[in-house]
Amino acid sequence: MVLESLSRNLMPLGYVHALWEGGAIGYGRLDEWSDIDLYVMVDDDTVSEAFTAIEGALTSLAPIAIKYDIGPTPYPGVHQAFYRLERTSEFMVLDIAIVTKSAPDKFLEEATHGRPSYLFRKSTVPDAQALDRAELREKVRGRVARLRLRMDMFHVFVQKEINRGHAIEAVDSYRMVVLGSLTELLRIRYNAVHHDFQTRYLYSELPPDVVGRLEGLFMVRDMSDLKEKYGSARLWFDELFEEVEAVGVDALVSK
Repeated sequence: MVLESLSRNLMPLGYVHALWEGGAIGYGRLDEWSDIDLYVMVDDDTVSEAFTAIEGALTSLAPIAIKYDIGPTPYPGVHQAFYRLERTSEFMVLDIAIVTKSAPDKFLEEATHGRPSYLFRKSTVPDAQALDRAELREKVRGRVARLRLRMDMFHVFVQKEINRGHAIEAVDSYRMVVLGSLTELLRIRYNAVHHDFQTRYLYSELPPDVVGRLEGLFMVRDMSDLKEKYGSARLWFDELFEEVEAVGVDALVSK
């Protein structure tokens, strides 16, 4: 109903050029808890008008219970807002990105963003963009080197807070520095295209035994458990780094 209402109301507008759904549906992973990730391509000077039209289409179904406006995003020409409607599941969050015609990144590169599911597409919409493997190789190569430096420089923050008996700071440093670095390196090893996706899609993109091992490191009972898992995570990072170096970034990016 939401998709039909948005499509019916936006398609006649001359400044709206496309409406498509991304996210889980683009990877064939849609389930009952999935939110709705939508992209709307519009003329550059009509972002405000587009949001007004979108909200009109939504309120024709139900009042808007919550609106979380991101505004301009770090991506030039892309504006984003989240909505939840009354009388709907709390899981049905609408993540709506307005993408202007001049935006350099329109999130149509399928290897990274999945296959777009168009509700409508006018003639002005570009075809899906190809992944720039050369650019990705350079980016991933830089990230591998940076992760090594990050771990070597900052992992000691965990031990420092353990020594002080500061459990909150110790766990936070463990999660941010140690597990954050390990998770990104694992993503590089198994799906370099999504190396910067943090924990999103881990259960779909890492081998079951690998994600199970990582999950165990995330579950910390107490300070004693933290000490043990901190050491295990660091050791795994070192082993994984050697493996990534041996396989090579070129081979990992080319998969």
